[in-house]
Amino acid sequence: MLSGNLIKKVVMPPGAISLDDVDIDQVSVDYVLNCAKKGEPLDLGDAIRLFHDSLDYPYVNNNGTVEEFFLVTKPEHSGPAPAREPPSVPAIAPSPVVIAPPVVDPPAVDVHSPVSTANLSKSQSFDSPTEKELTIDDIEDFEDEDDEFNSRRASRRHHQSDANDLSLRLPLFETGITDDDLRETAYEILVAAAGASGGLIVPQKEKKKEKKSKLMRRLGRSKSESTQPQTQRQPGLVGLLEIMRAQLEITESMDIRTRQGLLNAMVGKVGKRMDNLLIPLELLCCISRAEFSDMKAYLRWQKRQLNMLEEGLINHPVVGFGELGRKVNELRNLFRKIEESESLPPSAAEVQRTECLRSLREAATSLSERPARGDLTGEEVEEILELLKSTWRILGITETIHDTCYAWVLFRQEQRGPQERLHLKSLRSSVDAEDSYQDFTFFQSFLSPIQKWVDKKLNDYHLHFSEGPSLMADVVTVAMVIRRILGEENNKGSESPGRDQIDRYITSSVKSAFVKMAHSVEVQEDTSHEHVLTSLAEETKKLLKKDTTVFSPVLSKWHPQSAVVSASLLHKLYGNKLKPFLEHAEHLTEDVVSVFPAADALEQYVMSVMASVVGDDGLDSICRQRLAPYQIESKSGTLVLRWVNGQLERIETWVKRAAEQEVWDPISPQQRHGPSIVEVYRIIEETADQFFAFKVPMRTGELNSLCRGFDKAFQVYTQLVTDPIVDREDLIPPVPVLTRYKKELGIKAFVKKEIHEVRTVDERKASEIIQLTMPKLCVRLNSLYYGISQLSKLEDSIRRSMSEKSKSAVSSQKNQFDGSRKEINAAIDRICEFTGLKVIFWDLQQPFIDNLYKNNVSQARLDAIMEVLDTLCNVIVEQLRDRVVTGLLQASLDGLLRVILDGGPTRVFSPSDATLLEEDLEILKEFFISGGDGLPRGTVENLVSRVRPVINLIRQETRVLIDDLREVTQGAKSKFGTDSKTLLRVLCHRNDSEASHYVKKQFKIPSSAPAT
Repeated sequence: MLSGNLIKKVVMPPGAISLDDVDIDQVSVDYVLNCAKKGEPLDLGDAIRLFHDSLDYPYVNNNGTVEEFFLVTKPEHSGPAPAREPPSVPAIAPSPVVIAPPVVDPPAVDVHSPVSTANLSKSQSFDSPTEKELTIDDIEDFEDEDDEFNSRRASRRHHQSDANDLSLRLPLFETGITDDDLRETAYEILVAAAGASGGLIVPQKEKKKEKKSKLMRRLGRSKSESTQPQTQRQPGLVGLLEIMRAQLEITESMDIRTRQGLLNAMVGKVGKRMDNLLIPLELLCCISRAEFSDMKAYLRWQKRQLNMLEEGLINHPVVGFGELGRKVNELRNLFRKIEESESLPPSAAEVQRTECLRSLREAATSLSERPARGDLTGEEVEEILELLKSTWRILGITETIHDTCYAWVLFRQEQRGPQERLHLKSLRSSVDAEDSYQDFTFFQSFLSPIQKWVDKKLNDYHLHFSEGPSLMADVVTVAMVIRRILGEENNKGSESPGRDQIDRYITSSVKSAFVKMAHSVEVQEDTSHEHVLTSLAEETKKLLKKDTTVFSPVLSKWHPQSAVVSASLLHKLYGNKLKPFLEHAEHLTEDVVSVFPAADALEQYVMSVMASVVGDDGLDSICRQRLAPYQIESKSGTLVLRWVNGQLERIETWVKRAAEQEVWDPISPQQRHGPSIVEVYRIIEETADQFFAFKVPMRTGELNSLCRGFDKAFQVYTQLVTDPIVDREDLIPPVPVLTRYKKELGIKAFVKKEIHEVRTVDERKASEIIQLTMPKLCVRLNSLYYGISQLSKLEDSIRRSMSEKSKSAVSSQKNQFDGSRKEINAAIDRICEFTGLKVIFWDLQQPFIDNLYKNNVSQARLDAIMEVLDTLCNVIVEQLRDRVVTGLLQASLDGLLRVILDGGPTRVFSPSDATLLEEDLEILKEFFISGGDGLPRGTVENLVSRVRPVINLIRQETRVLIDDLREVTQGAKSKFGTDSKTLLRVLCHRNDSEASHYVKKQFKIPSSAPAT
């Protein structure tokens, strides 16, 4: 360049005196070219700095298409690629130096498959010019053989057809390995495989003619340069390697370096195969920097070898790593140090590089082994195929993988137009099958194995496509297309061939997956706490969920009801396992409680899946066609009802025992009810909790039976509480014989028509009545009130629990305990009445019934009894106080009327006593009103009103009473609004002779003296 006056001035870097002190290999060629184009001085210091800076960027060559470019930044740190298209390049772009791509004939056989999608460091431009600027790679290699292969690469890439645009969509390499990197490494492996058999020879490099360098030709626009003629191909392995070198576009200099390096690595190993991927490591150890024409080419070659090692040992290992990736970090550090060694002084760089390569060999040997893929066959095969087979063991590939790759190459080559299709359809083949030959068309012979393969995969798609449906969608499409093509070939058609085939795929795969799953569940039965059918139901539900979410979207494109097919099949398969269990289930055991809910949940999920496909309107129809219901609800309802009946029998026994053991003492001053009612509620609530804890499906009938049983239990308890309460007649003493008053005698007499047989209470009843003290009666009342007050809470709890099972059953659970409420209220009324009667006619019989108003009203008044009544109501709960006091008031009034009308011969009244009786009635009334703290005044007045007419009769004169009685007996109405019996009794207790004479004459009432 200096001799051609392209560089006007050169500025030396610091410390350099002449060009001999400068390493030309470390000078940026791009910088030199720009200086030459612009006519600027060449600063070698800046040129060296730019060279080292450029090492951080991806290598750019002139071998790719003009539509390729590299990214400066690292995509993994920049997020996803932009969705928009990149801006187009202007139609007119300045290009100081333009080079037209050389045109040469492509090689006869092209086995290279260019990558159609960019790797991590490469992207595709949508609009690029067909011409490109001169770059550093245009002057990279100054040897003539590079011109030839660079031209071939450019020509090959410029003449890609539409078929070559097809892509296998294989995963990208993390290190950014390109097609050229793979091609060059493939040749190195091929040479290594040939060298193992002793066929590796390093060719003599021919002397080349003196000619201008490529740079000078292009800068000087030389038009007449000759190319080096091709060498004569040699026979045997050497000739085959030469053919492969030409096909793979490997330069002679690279070939010589590779062969020499592998020969050095194979010293003492002739006849032995390289069964690992350490060929790049062997080349790194045996090829030095001095064998390259420039530094950048060496660094590029070294980077490729390190990338291959990283992909094979770290990114795609066979052995795998342990110890939390310690070896991964170790290998990456070694790769980094090898690259860094190039920036060190020569002596230090060689030491560091040698040490790192030694450590790398020690660390990588155990990770590089590939499993053997079988020995080669002994059949006579073509030499090229045999040569390729020698690489299989190193690469770890099988004949199937090779055939697949080869078929893809042929496919790309043959997909060019309709002529090839017609040619393929005209082909025939004959296959020997069981002593006969069968003819196949090309499509039949070609597609039948593919059909067999896709059928094998899809007949168990749960196994082969468990990671995701992306590949499965393509396989299903292939299967359907093959089926259609073969059907057309055989002139056979079907109305729904796709559906029938998808049905078979689903049936086969679902059955296979279910069998494997069932076996796995049975194996884990010993370690699992669940019944095997419970676990199987859960796993079946998971399998169906995966089938509907992962596989059905793919299959539904060919079969809209694919989800219905898989759901109904899984329902049937599980039903076959469940049927023996249902037949032998007799009681509500733990296994039943575990299995029934799981089976019912699975059936409900199956129906929901089917409803999502056919809709709610078509669900009944599709269920009748495809499902045989498990009938879990019916079976479990029978078992639940059996359990309920058994529990209700036990509850009744427990209630009786609790009532019999009750002593009727209050639990505490705050809780004045007996502990027996608490025990009854505890038993009932525990039973209800157990009932609703069953997750088995049930109908409302079982709950109704349970509630009726609870209602009966409360009624039984109520009956037990009221059993000791005797009848009213057992408490009230017999009414004395009605006699007329006789002043001188106080002896009883009787009249036949008024005689009442005297009854006495037996000792057992008398003992029971005595034990029923006022506090114990109050505790009984409090217990009954506690029972009726808690019924609403129990109903709410049952209704809430049932709503969680079935909302439709809630409305039928209202007023389930109305029978108990009615029974308890009646019992409370009865005990309140009994309490009042017992206090007045039993406990206060002597002061009240026997002695009140005895002989003289003024001497035995009612106020003396009030002090006793005031101490009776301290235990009763506030809510029942009025009801108990009302019963006591009614009994007091009954006693008062008993004394006035049936007090016997010791009770006599005159009209003047009416005033005293009125006063006593007021005292009784005010006592129960208690200044507003007792009963309501209106209630007391209503009850007391039935005594006032009797006192009013006592106030009347004897003649008035006799006249009124005479009219009443003749059928007239009493002017006092009373009856004849009341008038007669008032006259019998009147202390005057007129009344005595009248009742004796008219009613034959005897005097107090007995008949003799």
